Amino acid sequence: MSEYDDALAAAVRRLGEICLALPEAREEDAWVGVRWRVRRRTFAHVCLVRDGRPEGYARAAGTDGPGLVLVFRAESDEAATLGHLGPPYFQPEWWPTAAGLLIDEATDWDEVAELLTDSYCVQAPRRLVALVDRPGADRG
Repeated sequence: MSEYDDALAAAVRRLGEICLALPEAREEDAWVGVRWRVRRRTFAHVCLVRDGRPEGYARAAGTDGPGLVLVFRAESDEAATLGHLGPPYFQPEWWPTAAGLLIDEATDWDEVAELLTDSYCVQAPRRLVALVDRPGADRG
């Protein structure tokens, strides 16, 4: 296994730790990569872009790779805002409530945890959302 493959595996493990800490979340293999779901709704999907494939992810993230691409859900205005920030963020064309992040050595994992928690809350039933301690939320 190469140093890059080790880093990739470590990033996927870290994403899994964040996602699986959420109520009733589960991890499964996706058509490409790994996804995390609550009930039947995907709230995070990660895949490796290499040699411009998968094409949709490579095009959305603006990279031919190699690169680890994370796609998650957000309110449509937040998804658009993230997309307009530019790299490492992007907005995939397939959902108005999707946003993405190219994961690399500069990734802010606290921010990733907040984005994934918010994504979960967009997709989860209200009963489960009520159980979530949201990072960055006002504790007033």
